[in-house]
Amino acid sequence: MISGILYGEVIPLILFFAFDAMNLKWPSRWHPVAWLGRGAGFVETRLHAPLASPTHQLLAGALLVGLVVGGALVSIRLMRTLMVVPVLQIVFDAFILCACCTMSGLLGAAKDVRRSLLENNISDAREGLRSLCSRDPSDLDAEEVAAAAIESVAENTSDSWIAPLFWYVLLGQSGMVVYRSVNTLDAMYGYRGEREWFGKVAARLDDALNLIPSRLTALLLWWRGPRSRRAVAWQIFVRDRGKTMSPNAGQPMAMMSGLLGICLTKRGCYCLGDAERPVTVECLAQAMEIARWAGAAGAGATILLEILI
Repeated sequence: MISGILYGEVIPLILFFAFDAMNLKWPSRWHPVAWLGRGAGFVETRLHAPLASPTHQLLAGALLVGLVVGGALVSIRLMRTLMVVPVLQIVFDAFILCACCTMSGLLGAAKDVRRSLLENNISDAREGLRSLCSRDPSDLDAEEVAAAAIESVAENTSDSWIAPLFWYVLLGQSGMVVYRSVNTLDAMYGYRGEREWFGKVAARLDDALNLIPSRLTALLLWWRGPRSRRAVAWQIFVRDRGKTMSPNAGQPMAMMSGLLGICLTKRGCYCLGDAERPVTVECLAQAMEIARWAGAAGAGATILLEILI
């Protein structure tokens, strides 16, 4: 029993949670996700033909997903076979977890935006927002930057934490690696425009993989949010969660807007929640605290499930 836990997936999890709490992370240059992105870019240059038919681009995008996800799985398996000592395997597994999910990184990026807003340094706040989301922040005012940061904290509590842990519990390291690979490809190619059909498979697969985790995240946020706001937050969640183009992003974002009593808006796209008060830096601090406790609950549940399963 003890050896099964030791050489299974529980000890690497605990080690990973300790690493994340200490904000230990891969150097950007050597981060596996960065290498995955470079690999995807290399494959794209050989597959993507902008003037090709949508069907051709769709098939090319599907091949990209297969090659990148398969390559990530094979590479990690090959590297793990080199770790002949069990202790090295545990450390290796913990570092792969670090590569696939992070809460400290998310909250650290949000903290940088909050600090810049407190200093009334809108330029740095906008620049810091780029590490949280793909939205162009160049014309956002301070309230809009704070709102965008809150949206990103809510959404990425799912994408960067709950979802990878969910697939880790279900399918182990392989499930987590598949999720992170697909999520990265969606971030690179899952947008409307010239490469829309090329990124369609990655985008739809990412939607499917996040279907349950995004809703679990909303429930965890609700559970860890202020008790006095739970009834109203649930009503807003039910009302507004389907207003975003993504079937998943609106789930935690709508819940967070209800818990905070604010309106989260993206120009021309959606408006979540009721403007009971303006969006302030204090709202961002509250969102970070709710996300922190929701993430901790998710971490505890992951360890418990790994022990029981």
